[in-house]
Amino acid sequence: MRTPLIVANWKMNKSLKDAEQYGQELLPLLADHSGVEVVVCPPFTSLTVMSRIFAGSKIKLGAQNLFWEMKGAYTGEISPAMLVDAGCTYVILGHSERRQIMGENDTIINRKVRAALDAELIPILCVGETLQERENNRAREVVKEQLTRDLKNITFAPQGLVIAYEPVWAIGTGVNASSDDAQEMIGFIRSYLAKIYDRELANSVRILYGGSVNEENIAEFMGEVDVDGALVGGASLQPNSFAGIVRFK
Repeated sequence: MRTPLIVANWKMNKSLKDAEQYGQELLPLLADHSGVEVVVCPPFTSLTVMSRIFAGSKIKLGAQNLFWEMKGAYTGEISPAMLVDAGCTYVILGHSERRQIMGENDTIINRKVRAALDAELIPILCVGETLQERENNRAREVVKEQLTRDLKNITFAPQGLVIAYEPVWAIGTGVNASSDDAQEMIGFIRSYLAKIYDRELANSVRILYGGSVNEENIAEFMGEVDVDGALVGGASLQPNSFAGIVRFK
């Protein structure tokens, strides 16, 4: 049985004061939630304050990126060890915005996934196709290539890694894939994981959908057999909205 997982990705939003207020408002909203694992991924600057606020609660902390070395002369970077020290359990890797805007390729992402696992962080590995790739009927090919390269020579426990399918054309656009679209691609991802690893692991790994998820559409996505949760962007920035997504049942 795969426990549903809802992840808030704040991206580059919220001051320390805003983050603290968010955390204090979210805690009572989710005080009685059960059966759903919740992760909040604020910017690096808010990790320690959110860790203090969430201490003793069921809400877990995640980061939005890391560098693959544990320490050294890497100006501007954050190491896996630093994230663990700040209270993180999860880390988002391979997000389309980092692939497209920051120029991260699959070789870089592979190194980051490996570093996260070595530090006992749980990577949330993002994969997905652009609109052009989808229109050219290359969605499966693109995602297959990303998974192959991002997970090259990497082994992990079933609960040690999460996959997030995020169709690039549905991120921050207000246009979301249908639940059928999500199920088709996530089902394909699970089948491919069974091919490159084994069926038991593939059936245990949680695979999320990400792309304009909100309170209105979350239940439809969660009704699909292979969709185990959501990576939520804009709709996670307000505590009430995010709590509504968590309480999709």
